[in-house]
Amino acid sequence: MKTTRLTQMRTLAAIVLTVSIPPMTLSGATISGTSHDLSAMTNSAGQICVTCHTPHNAQAAQLVPLWNHAATAATFTLYSSSTLKAVPGQPSNQSKACLSCHDGTVALDSFGGKTPAGGGLMTGEDKLGTDLSDDHPVSFTYDAALATANGGLVTPASAASVDSAKVVPLFGGKLECASCHNPHDNTNTHFLRKANAGSALCLTCHNK
Repeated sequence: MKTTRLTQMRTLAAIVLTVSIPPMTLSGATISGTSHDLSAMTNSAGQICVTCHTPHNAQAAQLVPLWNHAATAATFTLYSSSTLKAVPGQPSNQSKACLSCHDGTVALDSFGGKTPAGGGLMTGEDKLGTDLSDDHPVSFTYDAALATANGGLVTPASAASVDSAKVVPLFGGKLECASCHNPHDNTNTHFLRKANAGSALCLTCHNK
């Protein structure tokens, strides 16, 4: 009976993840061996997913479903430009989840509500820091009005995706880090949602 109950709970957790995060590949095999496989350095007993997600006792700050990692509390310097028509805000949930490692202020092994044991901070080129003024803007509404005002953007197919093929998702109508990067699949390197040969990923949004 206990085994059956455990199997049912695991199946339910998998269904919740799949329904809640449809644009993302959830197979651990795509993460294993990539830079997002933190199982060795975070003392997670070989568990790949637990650094970011947990089926039970998730963080109060639910940046994404079943979030298990400490959230950054940083205030970020945002991208700005005299030609920018979008209005970026402080990183919202999907982008804040990424920055909870990539801003370099939160220990990689700060997950599960435990005190970090030395997993360290993000360093090197993967550390974006809290100054995002030289990075692509995120957490802004990407809609038909923005595309018209900008004149060089593709009109999004819907509030859920820039393109009709749904390769580049929007989150609540906003473009976030996870619009261009899939943290669960490094097939295209740099966790890009599609290969950028010939600027193909860029041209999904930019009509140049």
